[in-house]
Amino acid sequence: MTTSHAEPVNGQLPHEPEKATLEGRNKLIGFWLFLGGETVLFGTLFATFLALRGQTNEGPSANELFHLPLVAAATFILLVSSLTSVFAIQAMHRGNRNALALWLGITVVLGLGFLGIEIYEFYEYVVHKEFGMTTSAFSSAFYTLVGFHGAHVAFGILWIGLIIGQLFRKGLTVVTAPKVYVSAMYWHFIDVVWVFIFTVVYLLGKVG
Repeated sequence: MTTSHAEPVNGQLPHEPEKATLEGRNKLIGFWLFLGGETVLFGTLFATFLALRGQTNEGPSANELFHLPLVAAATFILLVSSLTSVFAIQAMHRGNRNALALWLGITVVLGLGFLGIEIYEFYEYVVHKEFGMTTSAFSSAFYTLVGFHGAHVAFGILWIGLIIGQLFRKGLTVVTAPKVYVSAMYWHFIDVVWVFIFTVVYLLGKVG
């Protein structure tokens, strides 16, 4: 049954509460369009990086800079966070608000762990390897692409944190459910983008 208000039907949520209202379905469609625009934007940044990655201006090269075990650890953490966001959506479909908030909280913690590793990585590059934003065209392209993704991760952490607060203030309803689902879509998107960054920037940088 489709409902247009925030209260559960007969005390229970529909199986897919994120799609239970027209507003919720419109949010999902609108967000898919937003992700399409984000894909084009990241595609442009990837193309720029590939064009400039060889222009080191006598500065450090990718092979000299990158420490793959550290980046692989960050990648593992982010991929696990994608799994916990899946568990969160499963809890939402079961109508279990507490389990939903728990899995979202774990996702946030893992996201913070990833962000902490990335900040440490940048610190090492700038302080110990003299690889700054303006060192070369390669460094500018690297920090723009990877830093832009990091900003997306930071925004996702803040967004999911606010949603957790809404869940405890307003409960799990057909109004809050689309927000949870859309935030999970966003999180999966930035995880997929990172897989491409890990492959194109780090792995190709070490072998190229």
